[in-house]
Amino acid sequence: MALEVIQLSEYLPNKSVGWTFSNQIIRSATSVAANYRAVCRAKSDKDFISKMETVIEEADETLFWLEMIEDSGVLNEDFGLQNLKIETNELISIFVASVKTVKHRLNQKPSIPNLK
Repeated sequence: MALEVIQLSEYLPNKSVGWTFSNQIIRSATSVAANYRAVCRAKSDKDFISKMETVIEEADETLFWLEMIEDSGVLNEDFGLQNLKIETNELISIFVASVKTVKHRLNQKPSIPNLK
């Protein structure tokens, strides 16, 4: 997704609104990629959840900027915007499901009594 967003940004207008959209969406989309990489190195389930929730927030922000670009009408053509929105929604769904699965697993673990 991040690379597609970078490519999309090349078509944004070379004026204030285009610069703002480009800057914001590139930051959020590349943050999804970088933070997902950190998720893959999580040290525990709680670390996984924390890092993945950051990924979800950044993916949702990317979706916001895609919607803003679409709603503002700054692009005369689609330039893959619809496909990016679909892909971003699908990624958010996968990330949310992953967090739910790990949270469920954590809640199912029997607690170990505190032995003194």
